Amino acid sequence: MATFLAVPLKQTQEVELTKPLRSFIQNTFSQAEPDDYNHALNEFSKLRNLMIAKSVDKHESALEVLYRYYDQLCTIENKLPIAENQIRVNFKWRNAFDKESLFGGKQILGIASGAYEKVCMLFNIAALQSQIAEVQNHESDEGLKTSAKYFQMAAGIYGHLKDIVLSHVQQEPTPDLSPDTLNALCSLMVAQAQEAIYRKAAADKMKEAMVAKIAHQCSDLYSDAMKLMQLASLKDLWPKDWIPLVVCKQAGFHGMSEFYQSCVAQQSKSYGEQIARLQKANELLTAAQTRGGAIFSFKTEQGRIQRELQAAQKDNDFIYHDKIPDIKSLPGVGKAAIAKPSSFSNKAMSEKFTDLFEKLVPLPVYEALTAFENRKTQIMNTEIGRLREQTQLMNSILASLNLPAALEDLSGKKVPQSVIEKAQQVKDIGGIQFLDKIMNDLPELLQRNREILNESTRMIEDEEASDKQLREQFKEKWSRTPSSKLTQPMRDESMKYKQILDTAINADRTVQEKFQKHKHAIEMLSKSPADIEKSLPSGGGAQASEGSGAVQRLRKLMEEVETIKAEREVMENELKDAKFDMTSKFFSALATDGAINEEMLSGSELDRIYGPLRQQVSDSLQKQDSVMSQVQTSNMEFCQAKASDQSGAQREAMLKDLAAGFDMFMELKSNLEEGTKFYNDLTPLLVRLQNKISDFCFARKTEKDELMADLQKSIANQPTGPTPPPPSYQSPQATTQSRAPPARPPPPQFSSAPSGPPPSSSTPSGPPNTQSGPQSYTSAPSGPPAGAYSYQGGPPPPPYMSANQPSAPPTQPPSQSYAGAGQQSWGNAPYPQTGGGYQGMPMPAMPSGFNPYNPYTQYPQPQGYPTQGFPQQGYPQQYPGQGYPQQQFPQQGYPGNNPPYPQQNQWR
Repeated sequence: MATFLAVPLKQTQEVELTKPLRSFIQNTFSQAEPDDYNHALNEFSKLRNLMIAKSVDKHESALEVLYRYYDQLCTIENKLPIAENQIRVNFKWRNAFDKESLFGGKQILGIASGAYEKVCMLFNIAALQSQIAEVQNHESDEGLKTSAKYFQMAAGIYGHLKDIVLSHVQQEPTPDLSPDTLNALCSLMVAQAQEAIYRKAAADKMKEAMVAKIAHQCSDLYSDAMKLMQLASLKDLWPKDWIPLVVCKQAGFHGMSEFYQSCVAQQSKSYGEQIARLQKANELLTAAQTRGGAIFSFKTEQGRIQRELQAAQKDNDFIYHDKIPDIKSLPGVGKAAIAKPSSFSNKAMSEKFTDLFEKLVPLPVYEALTAFENRKTQIMNTEIGRLREQTQLMNSILASLNLPAALEDLSGKKVPQSVIEKAQQVKDIGGIQFLDKIMNDLPELLQRNREILNESTRMIEDEEASDKQLREQFKEKWSRTPSSKLTQPMRDESMKYKQILDTAINADRTVQEKFQKHKHAIEMLSKSPADIEKSLPSGGGAQASEGSGAVQRLRKLMEEVETIKAEREVMENELKDAKFDMTSKFFSALATDGAINEEMLSGSELDRIYGPLRQQVSDSLQKQDSVMSQVQTSNMEFCQAKASDQSGAQREAMLKDLAAGFDMFMELKSNLEEGTKFYNDLTPLLVRLQNKISDFCFARKTEKDELMADLQKSIANQPTGPTPPPPSYQSPQATTQSRAPPARPPPPQFSSAPSGPPPSSSTPSGPPNTQSGPQSYTSAPSGPPAGAYSYQGGPPPPPYMSANQPSAPPTQPPSQSYAGAGQQSWGNAPYPQTGGGYQGMPMPAMPSGFNPYNPYTQYPQPQGYPTQGFPQQGYPQQYPGQGYPQQQFPQQGYPGNNPPYPQQNQWR
């Protein structure tokens, strides 16, 4: 029965796709309708979750789900770029050959990269193809063909991954994605495809010569796979039965090639060659059995070879007597390389694939369209700016000449009609109050935008400072991409907006200066015609008659001036409304060349549309120069013909101010409206930048927390240093002599009348007890009275010290194990002597560091405690009176101290 190897799948987990993708679309494709992508985002997220769930099914329907998800990844690559500095979605994938070991390389790798997700998906597609090939019915013709097809497809994918993995994964990959691993898997898949072809050829009873060549090629392919799998860096990666099986098959198929070639020799009546090849085949099958052990899969073939060999030897011995040649002298078996890695294509893998985001243009096209719009806007603004600048120059010249008001004020008494019309126009707009309101609103709009930009900059700086601090702390262990490399585009964008705001602030200052300069004239124009007439000085009348030649020429020239202004309004509208269809051109270029030469395509199209309009602007400027030259000449003649008195000069000067004030009012109105629109349009751009930076910082914080958790886990799993040697006094020789056994033996069983400790023959070394009490001892106490233990005011005795316990006489005389340590040995068990020789009293709390089983441990010596004649084990002075009635104990009579415990050396 055929035994094939299937590659395990890489494991991943669900991620949040909808929110970051939606945020990017809203910030980038500002014209996109939410309905165009909300459904697509939800379907895309469901598709990835379905991919995770279906990956475990070894069926072609599961493979179709993986195909669809991979195709969708490829499609959105140019529309929704998933990367660390754009859409941050961290994809985590586990090593497919993870053995839950602390060693053997990185087992889980998470990268915010769509390219990394594609690589892992391709690996799983090939792995699932190998699993589907493995579970086919290899006894059937269709099953073998399906296995061969999928093994070759998997080989093609692994071969493709080997070439691209390092460029797509911009850091050290997990062991299963290393080029060496992928190369070995590619060779293994080709060898298994060749094996499936061999088994089909053998089952179809193809000619033995061809089957021999197929088997020999199969052996060579397994040999190549075996060499690649046994590389030093990969030996510990594979499941334990993989290499033995590959080695077994390498020898086994070599043996089968010799077997089928022996059949060819038999057909050509070369019986000696037949026997030699059968012997070699038998040797190779025996070697394969040794190498494979329990997974040896050529038992049927081995039995057939042995039977064929016995029959051939018997026939040759009795019939043919053909000489058996040396196998090395025989020509080698040919090879037939039928299985090859399938070529990998960038076309859609799924036959039912539909682009979920077809309404979104690819990002290169969108960027090209954005660049084109910038070029178009720049040309439009330049030409409109030329027209407006010359129009303002023309108005200022006319205002300085008091035209056309001077022509209407020949009598010098009434307000000129042009001034009345201009004043009415100013009042219809809102007068000076209109300008005041807009100018007061601008600082608030500026401050709002500045706060958004400052907050965005602060978030970038804080995130980079945090990353820099942790990088300095953890050094090379802090393996994520430095913030400085990721935040540079956002910093550049923030700097661009800062420069724009600085330019806008200067423009606001200029507007304020112009407003203050012409404020008085604008106030007069905001009044009624009667108020304006009162404010104007009366003139003495003009000597120039209405029908003089200078007046007639000036009136005609004023009509030409109005014509020039009307033509320029039409030109502005044509410049603004020019239509272009660049989307189709950019799409065509991207499909044809794979890239878009935006500069060349945009330049040619802009020249085609804007070329004639540019020429019209130039002609208008030339016409203005000619007209204004004639105006100045005719105005000189007009001024000479006018009567010039002092009141007429004042009236003319005020009319000039009113004309200049009207022109400035209209200019300021335009500038302030543009400024308001500019600030309002800038706000959503800054909010998008702030959202992008906020999403980036949040993703980096999540990544930081995960990396910190991994570092803490790795630090906790690191083996500690070697255990320091114990002190010399704790050596085995010392401990056997100086301390009791580590396990405390069971307590002795006392009889109903246990005998107390034997009285010492020596007298206490301390001063005699000079105080009296309820119980006074002048010598060592002889123990509790027979029949019971005495507990006066202390806690109840433990069960093993109860009077009803059966007696267990000691096996040897009592001996003192720890001289001066307050302990006695009862039988074979040493116990601490509690209460200074009185059983049943609780042991006082030991000072820190005290070891009651270590004879070298000393009690701390209290300051000022009398030490004459006492063992160096003085108890702290605070022990007396802590819960124990002092009258139960002999009073030793120390000066100023009444310790409740008798001297311990009295038992020596």
